[in-house]
Amino acid sequence: MIETQPKSELAKGAGDENFPVASKLLPAWSRPHVMAYYAFARAADDVADAADLSAAKKLRSLWSMHEQLKIGTIEPSAKVYALHQSLNQTGVSFEHGQNLLEAFVWDVEHPRTADWDALIDYCALSAAPVGRYLIDLLGGCEGDYRASDALCAALQILNHLQDLKDDLIELDRIYVPLDWMVAAGIKEGDLIASSCTPALRGVLDQMLDGVDALLEEAKPLPGAIHSKALAREAGGILAIARRLAKALRRQDPVAQRVELSKPMMALCFVWGALNA
Repeated sequence: MIETQPKSELAKGAGDENFPVASKLLPAWSRPHVMAYYAFARAADDVADAADLSAAKKLRSLWSMHEQLKIGTIEPSAKVYALHQSLNQTGVSFEHGQNLLEAFVWDVEHPRTADWDALIDYCALSAAPVGRYLIDLLGGCEGDYRASDALCAALQILNHLQDLKDDLIELDRIYVPLDWMVAAGIKEGDLIASSCTPALRGVLDQMLDGVDALLEEAKPLPGAIHSKALAREAGGILAIARRLAKALRRQDPVAQRVELSKPMMALCFVWGALNA
């Protein structure tokens, strides 16, 4: 079996996420399938983040999981096999799982992010499949996936901004566009300093400008989703994302991890869900 053991602060459970996982708003029949997808993603993430595996071993494991998801073998990962069974039962595209695995391969092969376009391309593999999976599982939406992809990319980038210090210290990864860093005279060490330099603050605000544009593009999403339950979920998540983006502008993510309190998250989610 290739799954790794949980890794202290790097291993997250559903209760540690910024955004609801398998919310009780979703129909009961769907929640086991959503949790199977989530468990699969965490298993692959644990491989990509494993400190005791070489890059070559990580890549072999991830591509093995990719093949397993496609053909449905029991090994090497029980969680991949469970998702294979779930996808067969629901008729949801296997691509939504395979793309996630390709994102973890990207993490191993590209620990630095060249530019904003590369970050968006990464989000198309690491984040967009999650929204597409939920939409397909719960009955589809009007038009294409564009608004969903935008919301998922915004959520991914917000998480990178929250974790930029830990990503470098623990994983030797930088998701801040390197071309913006170079243009502003920012060194990698600035990301792990005691506080944000004015130059770095400017680049982070530039990233948040991009997030705001993505959230604006995502505004039509709740109205386009066929499932009312998922529409409310999307509305709640949009509200949380907007509040978190504002907090990241006001606070210093280098000095400390910027996050919303649980009461604030709940308030934002309920407001957004009721107004979806």
